[in-house]
Amino acid sequence: MGQVVATITKAKYNKHRKPTRTRTRASKIKPRRSHAGSRHRSNARQLQFREGFGEGYREGVHSGTQSYPTLFEGTSIVIPTYNQLNMLEQCIESIMDNTDLPYEIIVVDNASTDGTAAYLLGLGGQVRFRVLDNNRGFAGAINMGMMMAKGRTIMLLNNDTLATENWLDNLLICLNSDEGIGMVGPITNYISGDQKVDVPYQDVVDMPKFARENNKSDPSRWRQIERLTGFCLLFRRELFEGIGYFDEGFEVGNYEDDDYNIRVRLLGKKIVMAQDTFIHHFGSISMKALGDRFQEVNDRNQLYFMDKWSNPNEWIQEARQHSDPLEGQLQHSAHFYPEQVVVQAIGANRYWIEHGKRRLIEGELSIPTIRVSQIDLRLWPLEPPIAAEEVEHLWRGSGDEVSIQSGVVLLPDGNTFHMEGGVARRIISPAVMRAWSLHLKPHKNITLEQLEDKVHGLPIVAPPLLRQVL
Repeated sequence: MGQVVATITKAKYNKHRKPTRTRTRASKIKPRRSHAGSRHRSNARQLQFREGFGEGYREGVHSGTQSYPTLFEGTSIVIPTYNQLNMLEQCIESIMDNTDLPYEIIVVDNASTDGTAAYLLGLGGQVRFRVLDNNRGFAGAINMGMMMAKGRTIMLLNNDTLATENWLDNLLICLNSDEGIGMVGPITNYISGDQKVDVPYQDVVDMPKFARENNKSDPSRWRQIERLTGFCLLFRRELFEGIGYFDEGFEVGNYEDDDYNIRVRLLGKKIVMAQDTFIHHFGSISMKALGDRFQEVNDRNQLYFMDKWSNPNEWIQEARQHSDPLEGQLQHSAHFYPEQVVVQAIGANRYWIEHGKRRLIEGELSIPTIRVSQIDLRLWPLEPPIAAEEVEHLWRGSGDEVSIQSGVVLLPDGNTFHMEGGVARRIISPAVMRAWSLHLKPHKNITLEQLEDKVHGLPIVAPPLLRQVL
């Protein structure tokens, strides 16, 4: 599947030279021993070595397992890369030169063929990395990096960027100024949207002076916006654990950051541009490398985005209407996932989702199972098990046309709702219906009048599509 290298987590990474060893000749010539005795001692030493190695390995595995959930009070900087070794080198060097706060660098290489893997290995543990066996695109690489991250905050950073003086300090000050802020991003010289600014330099060697003058922490220069581009995103681990991974249905790149922005805003979190933080961006190197394929990739991802969200601002506004009675409760994406469905993460266990909880299903099922990430699965607290026969009955519903309590209902105008214990929840698009296999549930055609007396819940959105087990 790839290669993983251990980590050194520090505010600055230092290269250490191994001390040279001086060998001296023995002062006396030892008498020759018999070959039989020598072989016996050699076999004994080999046996001791194997036993010691085995015991050390077992202790190492145990120690690693115990410390795996341990986090550190710093930032995990996740950098996806593909065949841009020179850019990656500059990016990493700029981080090391301009970052004094605790951090770790995690590079996920999308099966580059330009020597990137050898370069990363040659860094000698200064960077944690994973070399993938195939190109999984921006979202796939980012997801792998977030899974590896140990920091209390997570930074997603393009490899074609240059960090600048006070960059991380200023972004963290902004993020930590308000618990209601979900994500923070800087301004730059090359990007689409609000984050692009005019710069006085033409040569990148003149960039640090401009950045130094700009990067003076100033809350008056923070601005709430609706969209941050994915070239540089900073957020708390709690946001990642509540929203989950990027959607890998966006192939290669483009629109996956728009998708993530919407999911952040659905929870009522603010998105802030920190204009007191500038980093240099060479700009869309990977997408430009696609050449004639760029338009094809962009169009496909745009279509995937529209199929998934249709009109995202409508669902954000609808979620805000529910924010008063649910104030303080919209902490994760599971509030926007349907109930009365079967989900599965890592492993063979399948769970029935109902009343905001998950129950292990005992027995064989004939109904569809939805694949979710381990992060998503943990959003539902675990309750006692449930028999497969009961799940089958609950999933199919009562079929009662008069008392509409469960299943999928369709209005004459084409709007579709999922009924959950009498609560009507809008299924926002056909793509969402397919994502949760709700199109396979029993359907009922009803009138608007039949729906009017029902309580309306939060809209149902699709989970992120994952092409790897996370």
